[in-house]
Amino acid sequence: MFSLFKRSIREPKTAVINGNSIVVKPNETLLHAALRMHIDFPHSCRVGGCAQCKCQLVDGKVKELTDVGYILSDEEFENGFILACQSIPKTDISVEVDLSAVATITRTGGRILKQTKLTHDITELRIQLHDTVQFKPGQFANIALASLPDAFRSYSFASPRDVSGQVIFYVREVPNGKFSGAINQQDLVGTEVKLEGPMGDFWLRSGTEPIVMIAGGSGLAPIMGMLKQAVKEDHRSRDVTLLFGARSLQDLYKLEDIKKISTSWSGSFNFIPVLSEEPSESNWQGARGLVTEFIPESTTDGTQAYLCGPPAMIDAAESALLNNGLNPNNLYADRFTTLVPVNTTNAA
Repeated sequence: MFSLFKRSIREPKTAVINGNSIVVKPNETLLHAALRMHIDFPHSCRVGGCAQCKCQLVDGKVKELTDVGYILSDEEFENGFILACQSIPKTDISVEVDLSAVATITRTGGRILKQTKLTHDITELRIQLHDTVQFKPGQFANIALASLPDAFRSYSFASPRDVSGQVIFYVREVPNGKFSGAINQQDLVGTEVKLEGPMGDFWLRSGTEPIVMIAGGSGLAPIMGMLKQAVKEDHRSRDVTLLFGARSLQDLYKLEDIKKISTSWSGSFNFIPVLSEEPSESNWQGARGLVTEFIPESTTDGTQAYLCGPPAMIDAAESALLNNGLNPNNLYADRFTTLVPVNTTNAA
């Protein structure tokens, strides 16, 4: 009896997606099965960090690989929404998903024009695209080197839109990272890349209310893209506070660019770099500690907040902002995650 039960849970399951049936293999996520069956299911990070693959579970049960409470709203959670990339069917299931989101994604190629070291572990990557990609600064794209065609990794656009078709990304090297290691360690100028995007709903919303931007490490990329686009379009009248968290002085970068933006900004622009591990004996006279400790207490429900960085930093920043009276509807976040192919442990 027990052996029969064990054998039954290893059997393939049926998933009905918007009325279309597919087979999901044992221990296979709904997203992986949909992509394997050539369903253009909306997705990007594949690790539960972006919510692009969210769908409504109409019938059946799934095993969730991670806690999705931090990425889905309370209303979505109550209405049965799941993340397809983190859901393995325990029974036959039926889901509904908005497939219209994939229509805006462009798949193209490009050539690496320049690599510039920003810090010891972050490289600025400038790419000339073969086709125009209609992105909003703050969104991200999946990129792969021609020499590593299956190693797509997600990076935010760090540049404003440009008619020349050039785009910029900041690539932080991670331990044993195939893509990030190549970008940071090898001379790849002239190398061909593949790109698909844009993805994500992280971009600067219009308005007149003050803005708080909080970035950690390479999370500065989308923030720089937003600010440069605002300067380019002459949308510089809103008051801005930019908090940039880094470990030490050697991890600070783009300071001259930020100074240039600040000088040209017509509203107030308050830039606060915060170092968490700078030696006490150094000459650093700026802020020390965690970047979330410096969230302005003047934050009101009318402030717009934009957060980008590691999930732990984002969670702490969200709590601090909401405790300071921020309207949850004015909070926009992009948690940096690593795109990992299903059933592998490859790093970025």
